[in-house]
Amino acid sequence: MNLQWYPGHMATTRRLIEENVKLIDIVVEIMDARVPVSSRNPDFDVFFSTKPRIALLNKTDLADAAATEKWVAWYKKRGIEVICVNALAGKGTEKIPQAARLLLKDKIEKNAERGLTKSIKMMVVGIPNVGKSSLINRLCKKAAAKTGDRPGVTKGKQWLRLREGIEILDTPGILWPKFEDERVGMHLAFIGSIRDEIMDTETLCCHLLESLKLRYADKLCARYKLDGIDEEDTGYDILQKISKKRGFVISGGELDTERGARVVLDEFRSATIGQITLELPEDVEGE
Repeated sequence: MNLQWYPGHMATTRRLIEENVKLIDIVVEIMDARVPVSSRNPDFDVFFSTKPRIALLNKTDLADAAATEKWVAWYKKRGIEVICVNALAGKGTEKIPQAARLLLKDKIEKNAERGLTKSIKMMVVGIPNVGKSSLINRLCKKAAAKTGDRPGVTKGKQWLRLREGIEILDTPGILWPKFEDERVGMHLAFIGSIRDEIMDTETLCCHLLESLKLRYADKLCARYKLDGIDEEDTGYDILQKISKKRGFVISGGELDTERGARVVLDEFRSATIGQITLELPEDVEGE
């Protein structure tokens, strides 16, 4: 799989983040709850190694609730502060300022002893299309950051002030220069963090259907009224079944699998198929 996905503006964002780390007190890292591993930029471990961090599992309304509970337990076991949010609806976002103050309690108390009242400077980071701008708008209680359903909407850094004595540095979403695991690139393409134009839609959908077949075959059958999915069915076999059930036919009676693929991808991303998580802690233990 050859994905050309690291444009020049991401290299610029990387430099921007590195240059501004010294200005911040705490980092809020936002991930997609459907793919908590693939939607984590591993470079952040290097950028923010000396900064307290809060992990946010966003889009929990689209993710499998039981799987999200497993991830929360996984993070807590490792002593990492984790908050589940639905940034678009605002659910859970009110916990972030309090969590930041708790992690920075010692620093805040030392400043108070010296008679200083300083704003908490927070950087919000994440890969494209994980809901970063929606989160910031909720925290600011206004449309402070541009939002969109496609990657690359935020173009430059913005300092934004909250009423709770917190200043937020918003930065554009950033990927990393090389995927070591092909699954990561595929998962990011599934959720829309990589532009659809870089991969054939049917091929991408077939890979998605093969992933869904493993744990969510029942949801596929229910959504598309399939009689069943056989163990030997490939992703393309399932796509053909879905296209046939939906009546997607072009001239000559040929199935319009390209249309079927677009529908499946859209309905996965909107959770119309159901609440789905593609990565579980047990999948990545030891990796």
